[in-house]
Amino acid sequence: MEKKFFDFIIHGGDYNPDQWIKTPEIWDEDMRLMKLAHINSATVSIFAWSLLEPEEGVYNFEWLDTIMDKLHANGISAILATPSGARPPWLAQKYPEVLRVEETGIRNEFGVRHNHCLTSPVYREKVRNINRMLAERYKNHPALKMWHISNEYCGECHCELCQEAFRNWLKDYYHNDIEELNEKWWNGFWSHRVNDWSQINSPKSRGENHVSAMKLCWNRFVSDSHISFYENEIAPLREITPDIPITTNFMKLYDGIDYQKFAKKMDLVSWDNYPAWDKGRNEDEALSTAFVHDAFRSMKDGQPFFMMESTPSLVNWHDVNKLPHSGMQELSSIQAVAHGADSVQYFQWRKSRGGHEKYHGAVVDHCGHENTRVFRDITRLGKVLEKLSGVVGGYSESKVAVICDWENIWATKHFCGFNNLKRDYTDECIKWYAPFYKKSISVDVIPMDADYSKYDLVVAPFLYMLKDGTDKRIEEYVANGGNFVATYLSGLVDSNDMCYLGGFPANNLKNVFGIWNEETDSLPEGMKNTATFGGKEYDVVHVCDIIHSTGAEILGEYKQDFYAGMPAVTKNTFGKGTAYYAAFRNDSDFTADFCNMLIDEIKINADTEIKADDGIVIRKRGSHIFVMNFTDSEKAVTLNSIYTNVITDEKAEGTVKIPACSYVVLK
Repeated sequence: MEKKFFDFIIHGGDYNPDQWIKTPEIWDEDMRLMKLAHINSATVSIFAWSLLEPEEGVYNFEWLDTIMDKLHANGISAILATPSGARPPWLAQKYPEVLRVEETGIRNEFGVRHNHCLTSPVYREKVRNINRMLAERYKNHPALKMWHISNEYCGECHCELCQEAFRNWLKDYYHNDIEELNEKWWNGFWSHRVNDWSQINSPKSRGENHVSAMKLCWNRFVSDSHISFYENEIAPLREITPDIPITTNFMKLYDGIDYQKFAKKMDLVSWDNYPAWDKGRNEDEALSTAFVHDAFRSMKDGQPFFMMESTPSLVNWHDVNKLPHSGMQELSSIQAVAHGADSVQYFQWRKSRGGHEKYHGAVVDHCGHENTRVFRDITRLGKVLEKLSGVVGGYSESKVAVICDWENIWATKHFCGFNNLKRDYTDECIKWYAPFYKKSISVDVIPMDADYSKYDLVVAPFLYMLKDGTDKRIEEYVANGGNFVATYLSGLVDSNDMCYLGGFPANNLKNVFGIWNEETDSLPEGMKNTATFGGKEYDVVHVCDIIHSTGAEILGEYKQDFYAGMPAVTKNTFGKGTAYYAAFRNDSDFTADFCNMLIDEIKINADTEIKADDGIVIRKRGSHIFVMNFTDSEKAVTLNSIYTNVITDEKAEGTVKIPACSYVVLK
């Protein structure tokens, strides 16, 4: 599949010329340095509202005119940002209702960023006004190539406007039927039945915070509020510049917004990538980062995404901000491209002289010149990216999917029971993603309401909550020939966190998997059981289901406790397909061994036939093959054909050595 917004990989990042308005000679130096570093794009005016509109209704665009003209004259595209992420002081002073109220009931004072009420009509109006001014002024400017909306949406507000908006959201969600809400929230428990919508407030530590269905609804409301705020922001841009693509930058697996739902409103997905690279941990960082890349690539049906931010050196917000080894930034950028990124962008282009992020990494350091290690690294990477333009817009389809659903992230955090200390939903998803990643098999990361039919295998770790229709979707997928894997604590509740009656997993999934789950045991830290599988024994830790086979083939059993001899791993034929159930958690080899069995049984092929040492990860994107070594030692690959090294233009065949924390790109 292919979806192009550009014909080349975007190479650039956050550019804040407004911070240097009193030294315009630096603007000219920036243009020289950008061209020297092979930068082809700059994201401008992200936090420039106080300069664009220094007083209400008084605008100052002349400096931005100059910057846009300079960028175009130097062959650099502009990604123009809307400034809503940080409002000017005059706005908060004149309209204090735009500031957020914490769950304590105390309204925040002016400060930091994203300290605005998403519901506030005043703030929405002011944002729409400044965005309209930007769109009208630059709609025909040749430098404008994309809109960047706000910056890293996040947070929540508990003001009276938001309380009323939450109640209205609930009325819509529950068909204006308060008795339906009482039933779905099981409000008879603890005498919580409500008889008027006004009796409902947002969950708070000093108020109601034990109704998990309520907290789920609050999560959905806050997420929908961000999406609604975004739609308000983009309305004038869609009207005035309908052909200019629009994005906003997500933050890893941030659970405050349902990114899978939000992505449907965007032209392309982008995210800010800040791995903590360090010797001895790079392989684990590469794995978790790859998972997030694939999650964002999957949000728009495999469409390439943007890596909107990354650091060219270090960050300033870790406890200890260690410099990554020289070359890691380049390898990290290549990993993003390999997994579907059509951009490599940085925060930031030039280091600020003051403020909170003055020590955050940048392409141009405080010294102000190009004679630095980081600048040389970025320049080298810029040249490399120019040779990879052939990958833009494309990606190879995956035959394996792992379900990692944002609403299930919320649901698995809210319930009280079983093991309340060890409940790592996203970690479990990454764990089940890892064996395929390490075998160089492309994986999509999808929500539970996605289309399963295009995959040979779907893995759903810890699928505790089932959105409406998910059980039927699984049943139909398996019946039609699909292969589905579920693990412990799957199919317990519906979308209101109401337990299914009739046994677990829900409804006909008991027949699909050929099992029923009678009980779940939780194991304290340091205590374990043992399960067998494939002639080996594995530690059972933290949590395990005690299941009965009602027709499933038993592939493994428990060894200890009163449930010794009961099934721990099962396989069931249902219709034309197969459903597997792994009833326990293991933090060592079981997942890899089980997935390797699936790879052999289902005949899932790696992306390429290149043979590689352990530790090498291979990704194929179109006709390009990315061979990456995130280990701390040299590794080798054995090529199955004669390739061209895309970076050096040399032929590659036989055995190729890949230095530690390095890569090659073949074609």
